[in-house]
Amino acid sequence: MAIQESGSVEPAGSVLGVQSERGRVLEPGLFILAFALLLFTFRDGLINMLGWWESPEYSHGYLIPLISLYLLSVRLITLEQANPAPSWVGVGVVVAGLAGFLLGELSALFIIVQYSFVLVLWGIVLTQVGWRGIKVLWPVLVFLLFMVPLPAFIQFNLSSTLQLISSDLGTAILRLMGLSVYLEGNVIDLGVYKLQVVDACAGLRYLFPLMSFGMLCAVVLKGPAWQRILLFASSAPIAIVMNSFRIAVTGVLVNRFGTEAAEGFLHYFEGWVVFTICLVLMFLLMTALAKLSGQKLDDVLDFELPTRASLQGLGALLRPNRPLTGVVLLLALAGAASFFIANREEIIPARTTLTSFPLTLGEWRGREGEIAREQLDELKLTDYVIATYNRPGAAAPVELYVAYYDSQRKGASIHSPRACLPGGGWAIEEFSQVPVPGAGPEVMGGDALTVNRSLISLGDQRMLVYYWFQGRGRIITNEYLAKWYIFWDSLTRNRTDGALVRVITIVPDVSQIAAADERLREFIVLAAPRLSYHIPGEFPIAP
Repeated sequence: MAIQESGSVEPAGSVLGVQSERGRVLEPGLFILAFALLLFTFRDGLINMLGWWESPEYSHGYLIPLISLYLLSVRLITLEQANPAPSWVGVGVVVAGLAGFLLGELSALFIIVQYSFVLVLWGIVLTQVGWRGIKVLWPVLVFLLFMVPLPAFIQFNLSSTLQLISSDLGTAILRLMGLSVYLEGNVIDLGVYKLQVVDACAGLRYLFPLMSFGMLCAVVLKGPAWQRILLFASSAPIAIVMNSFRIAVTGVLVNRFGTEAAEGFLHYFEGWVVFTICLVLMFLLMTALAKLSGQKLDDVLDFELPTRASLQGLGALLRPNRPLTGVVLLLALAGAASFFIANREEIIPARTTLTSFPLTLGEWRGREGEIAREQLDELKLTDYVIATYNRPGAAAPVELYVAYYDSQRKGASIHSPRACLPGGGWAIEEFSQVPVPGAGPEVMGGDALTVNRSLISLGDQRMLVYYWFQGRGRIITNEYLAKWYIFWDSLTRNRTDGALVRVITIVPDVSQIAAADERLREFIVLAAPRLSYHIPGEFPIAP
């Protein structure tokens, strides 16, 4: 009995005491292993994300992880005071994130993989610190979302919208400055020069970085919630208005010094100057909010440097536990699965190229055209045909454009005319879906072909546009449904090939809209069935 009692007390210098010290040294090992497995498992998506960070719109991406680490370091004392505890709920979040990873890898849609990476990282943190810890660290976790690029089709539609907004505001500013200008869509006519508001001038290069900065300001601001929300929300309108101001300044410089003022170094210099002004405006807004609270800006900013004492809070985040062990096992399985998925090559169906699409369709005779190199670089298509067809007695010619993609996995995707046409200055007057009887391809059941019908105008000019998305045995009119089927078919068929088919004719007069409809229907009945030889269906036709 006495031996048992004396054995229950361990001297400070015993072997067990040394092992305890070593255990504390090795405590972060399991967490570091989990993080290493996370990076390994998501390696392809992260490499793709690094490629996006090379673009001007997302060049701030390199700073996001560093700023997040800083925000984490200054919250560690608060985290320790919150008395966090491990949570098995975090393991469930990790499972959800890894399910997204598998879907993203199987469909080769990197955007799903990248958002799943952030979700798994959130799950690991939740596993370690539980809900009490998440209440402290949520700004750090949310801030990480700004390092992930938007889906390509959302970014393209957003860019087109911002082009029009920037053009309208830029024109209004130029008129306030006393200049006579005329706006056609995204083209500002200065008389001696036409200033086109292209993607580079849409404002995305300001919008994404400034929204990230706005989020950072909202996090470090000591003040009511409404002030933080206002500060973050203001970043978008500031970016848009200042970009419009930049366009107006470019117009003034072109009007005074010539076209070289809109190009080269001066154009980029204007961009940096305007972005700096955006940052100054954000600080002025923060100063105004501080004064509303009767304080100075220094008093309401929660900026501080991490200290040795604050870093002691890392223990709550790095401490090994059973839920973290489960996370490590899940990540190890996902990492092994990524090896097998990496060897899954996409199916590219054999087909006849569009260069052999007939230029004679009944009485219609076509003349083939071509797309400029810079546009091809933007479209990233695999194959295309663009041709203008005439028929004796027709009031106007018909233009056929088919853009084919053998893969839409790695950033290349179909650009919807509904987004592209307004960016070129054309306004959509009418938009609907209409059937074209007798135009359905036989391999898809024949009968009627349902297409998008859009009447567009630019000044006194009008055109009628029919278009649809075709591929993998489907003809679709909704661009978002088309995006869904790209994901689904990539997952279930290992295919993402497809095409946009667009047919346009000029409408000489409003009274001739019905005749233009009949002209397009007549042409599509002849052309659409032939497309099955160039756009593979569910069961591709051998060339």
